[in-house]
Amino acid sequence: MRIGIYGGSFNPIHKGHTELAASIVQQGLVDELWLLVSPLNPLKQDATSDIAEYEHRLNMARLATEPIVGVKVSDFERHLPLPSYTITTLGELRKAYPEHEFVLVIGADNWEQFPHWYHAQEIIDTYSILIYRRPGSQLDESALPSSVQVVDTPLYDVSSTQIRDSVKKGRMMRRWLDARVARYIKKHQLYR
Repeated sequence: MRIGIYGGSFNPIHKGHTELAASIVQQGLVDELWLLVSPLNPLKQDATSDIAEYEHRLNMARLATEPIVGVKVSDFERHLPLPSYTITTLGELRKAYPEHEFVLVIGADNWEQFPHWYHAQEIIDTYSILIYRRPGSQLDESALPSSVQVVDTPLYDVSSTQIRDSVKKGRMMRRWLDARVARYIKKHQLYR
């Protein structure tokens, strides 16, 4: 099977994440999409002050993706040494599941930062990459390597940071949250 790997903090997961994941599967770009909940993002190590515990983020991701066909949540990176760089994660996935082809799924904002990723060129040379558009990010599609494809998915102008900030102010952006995730945030008093 062709498996899309969509990693992130998912702090918290929101409808922008889940609708994007569903769109990629529905378009047949991958057979399944695995949301990899990252214990620690090497490029965001200084921004961990308002990060929910890993178990909470994993639970919220599972709640939000439960009804979505072809989208699964994985805690694979939890079992790898920290920080787990993308090249390491993809290599370990390949060893653990040699029957699958793994495809990296990232946003255009991450593509702008891609030269700073650990072993970025090796990722480009070894794996296919699907890039989804992000508001405010520009892509020069003519300059993309042959292993990189821009996918046509809806644009979602929302971020987990905005959701966390709204919760801190006593509001919740329910329009962007699965109802079960909103209840989970409230029950566990996350992001307060």
